[in-house]
Amino acid sequence: MLKRVAVGALASCFLFSVAAREVGVAAFNLAWAGTQADFDKHIAVCTAETVKWCDTRAKMTKDAEQPTPEEQARAKSCQTAFAAAAGGPDQALQVAPCNAYKLTAKKWATGPATMYQEKLEGLKGTINTLVSEQKVGVIAFQEVKSEEAIREILGAHSSSFETCAAPHNAFQTVGFAWKKSLGQGKCTPRPALSIKEDLSESSSIRKLRPGAELALTIGGQQITFLNVHLKSGCANLHDDPTFKGNLLTSRDTACSVLNRQIEPLESWIEDVAKRSPFFVVLGDFNRKLDAEAREAVAPNKVRTDGSLPNNTNKTDADGSVKSKYLWQEISDGSPALVQVPLGTSATGCKGFTGLDHILLSGDLNTRQKVKVTSFKLPVQTKPKQVIGTSDHCPRVTKVAF
Repeated sequence: MLKRVAVGALASCFLFSVAAREVGVAAFNLAWAGTQADFDKHIAVCTAETVKWCDTRAKMTKDAEQPTPEEQARAKSCQTAFAAAAGGPDQALQVAPCNAYKLTAKKWATGPATMYQEKLEGLKGTINTLVSEQKVGVIAFQEVKSEEAIREILGAHSSSFETCAAPHNAFQTVGFAWKKSLGQGKCTPRPALSIKEDLSESSSIRKLRPGAELALTIGGQQITFLNVHLKSGCANLHDDPTFKGNLLTSRDTACSVLNRQIEPLESWIEDVAKRSPFFVVLGDFNRKLDAEAREAVAPNKVRTDGSLPNNTNKTDADGSVKSKYLWQEISDGSPALVQVPLGTSATGCKGFTGLDHILLSGDLNTRQKVKVTSFKLPVQTKPKQVIGTSDHCPRVTKVAF
């Protein structure tokens, strides 16, 4: 009898150890990362006599809700010239815009011929640290052109990782790399997040980035990851010295677009909770979710119509919802979501803050034996590097699966 108890206890311990396998997870925005050939196309278009490094995006002043008509006209003229130099509107979307790498005619003329390779080497070095030192086994990439680019920046680790990238009609998409030792993975594009950006242009083909879903079986349990890169330009809830604060129901153009991504994101979260309760949502949310979480918002104040966030989120004809807050809407308890907090800031980590997040499902968070935290790893860069490695630092955590 004693022997049977001991064997049973050992078996239970073994099963728990398998189920509680700890895996490093990271979200990393690569800042317009493509291959050298992709960069060469960018240079060919931006140095064209008709383009001359013009900016295809209409700029706005800090307190404005819309660009001025003059600025809109300038941007439209640049878009036309850029598309012609690229070979047409479809081809133009596959080329990084002229301001992507913060180059100018002078920087391009006087900089080293290896400037883009320096960026790629910085990405390779950063990923090498993630894999070799931080033991990261799942990496969610944003602002990457293709699976080919992902495999290139994995460098020496390429042979030990599986990769995927979500198909998209524009340069920036999202993708995954995961260690082969974690087992067979199923990568599925989630195009519902790739909504039309400008509803006023009936012929516009510009769409936002899709999502990517990765399903892995770790320790006999299915774990699902969703990699997102949401609409930029509506990061702040409150004003700061650089950006104006906005609710997601404001008239701000970027916020109204981000608002239309709430329903497909929330629908995915609710769907995955039914088929895979252990899940992770991570990536570049382009919204300071931690700032929203600090707000004491009553449930009946999350939406403008007073309906509760755990009820059906009704959309209008454009796909807009009544939600004023992103975090309170997607973490309504049905299912529960938990933000992995950021620990002590890493020395040397520069770039955007508050935009990249890692969220655990409530069930997965309950499974953790210790409180899960995250940190930002500084990207590798060389002195006087012309093109920065990335304006984001990878956000890293370890999760018991």
